Amino acid sequence: MSGNHDNLLGAYLKDRRAKLDPATLGYPLQRRRTPGLRREEVAQRACVSATWYTWLEQGRGGAPSAEVLDRIARALLLSEIEREHLFLLALGRPPVIRYHASEAVSPRLQRVLDALELSPALVKTPAWDVLAWNRAATVVLSDYGQLAPAQRNILRLMFSSHRVRDAQYNWESVARFAVATFRADVARAGASREVQALVDELSATSPEFAALWRSQDVQTYGEGTKRLRHQLAGPIALEYSAFAVDGRPDLAMVVYNPATPEDAARIRTLLDAQSAG
Repeated sequence: MSGNHDNLLGAYLKDRRAKLDPATLGYPLQRRRTPGLRREEVAQRACVSATWYTWLEQGRGGAPSAEVLDRIARALLLSEIEREHLFLLALGRPPVIRYHASEAVSPRLQRVLDALELSPALVKTPAWDVLAWNRAATVVLSDYGQLAPAQRNILRLMFSSHRVRDAQYNWESVARFAVATFRADVARAGASREVQALVDELSATSPEFAALWRSQDVQTYGEGTKRLRHQLAGPIALEYSAFAVDGRPDLAMVVYNPATPEDAARIRTLLDAQSAG
């Protein structure tokens, strides 16, 4: 590390240490001249030498390993974003992503989806489980609310639902893109082990999925145009963009905007029909 990075790292460690409450961690409050934990207490919690940790705070400890940084992050009770900042200061790169299975989105994020009246939008995990969606997604893509949570998976629908398959103008191309993007998302999130059951299931039930999975292709979702053959509204063209959810590296939001005023009118008709029903 450069001297400047050493100083920034040391200052950050010292600041985080000072913000910890010794009492809540079981340490006595007597004879403490400064707030927070002592250096030797952090070192003990991180299973490192007190002398080396002191040097690290003083900007002369050398670059620690990722494993040691993880122990220091846990010792200092750092949040995910604080842990990432620690790695950037110490090693110049973010840490390897820890995959956490998600079960819900915040009410605020749901309100963002709901504000997109004519644009189908959803939030998905790296395993392509759909966690949240808006009304437009319900009438244009799939009525996820009518599906069991385990069935709200884009890949599972792509390879097992005749309705979803028939809605694609070029199912083979769409399926190839989906599997390649799924593979990249899983690797980026460090979720290969967690999605193995889904991969095994789809490989056993769909020879087409098995062949695409063996191809090892990768893609990024990014943005593009999706054309659907809707059962009620006919052809609908959508321009899609994928966004990372800040503070939630396990989630991505995909928004499908109607490509033309005619497409927006078709979505409006579907929403009106749903309300009338």
